Amino acid sequence: MSSWHPLTKFDCARLAEARLRAHHAAQWLARAARAYIAPRPGDAHTNLGWDGALGGLRTHRLPDGTRIGLRFSWLALTLISGESASLQMALDGHTDADVRAWLGDALSARGFDARALDTPSPYEMPAHKVARGASYAGAQLTDALTELAAWYANASFVLGRVRDQLVARGFNAPGVRCWPHHFDLDSLIHFPGKDAEDVRTMGVGFSPGDEYYNEPYFYVGIHPMPDVLPALPAVGHWHTDEFTAAIATASRITTMKDQEHEVEDVLRAAIEIAIAALRR
Repeated sequence: MSSWHPLTKFDCARLAEARLRAHHAAQWLARAARAYIAPRPGDAHTNLGWDGALGGLRTHRLPDGTRIGLRFSWLALTLISGESASLQMALDGHTDADVRAWLGDALSARGFDARALDTPSPYEMPAHKVARGASYAGAQLTDALTELAAWYANASFVLGRVRDQLVARGFNAPGVRCWPHHFDLDSLIHFPGKDAEDVRTMGVGFSPGDEYYNEPYFYVGIHPMPDVLPALPAVGHWHTDEFTAAIATASRITTMKDQEHEVEDVLRAAIEIAIAALRR
């Protein structure tokens, strides 16, 4: 049974604003993960999973079993004990200083050192007034945040199925996770090269938008760039500025009658092109 939720044309500016606010809010999950979860190669301890029941992202388990989640629809931080939310803070009208105080108190009550949340982030975030002390405004963007959640839910469903197909074919495709730096869902597959400097990768993923496309898009990234880039299904195109990837943007996807299969078709086509190129 399909879990794809058909999506219609969207207000690009409102969706971009929702994405930026959610991206900044998600850094509290990343801060907690860096502070309390044992490091893993490639900073994998900081990546986040999509939780359909929550309608948002959640961390790996902290040492006491707690997870921290971000519910998208009205921007709310949630502490999850077991499978149920035990504490929740709606971010609307609150600043990052307020969030730090609430989360610090909640984690201190569980025996964690709240000061560890203050370690600076190892990467830069997209500029936004929230980072300069402005309050979150989730209530003003509920429609766009709900739409953003639907894009992530669709992506988690389709990418998870594609990833399972790759695993069934013998590829070492890691689970689809969200990386808090770029805020994308991704499964990165490595291919053997001729030597240590010959790095070959295929990333199958989804971005909610970035400096390249101010809208959500699915992608299959290929490194290094193949000599030839064959034609893709109609919903896709090749991006070759600074990185090489097959791209299917939201503005094209929403014009398609069968969105789910159009997206899956372009992902599968690009995956086969990538496999053929990277195995040479």
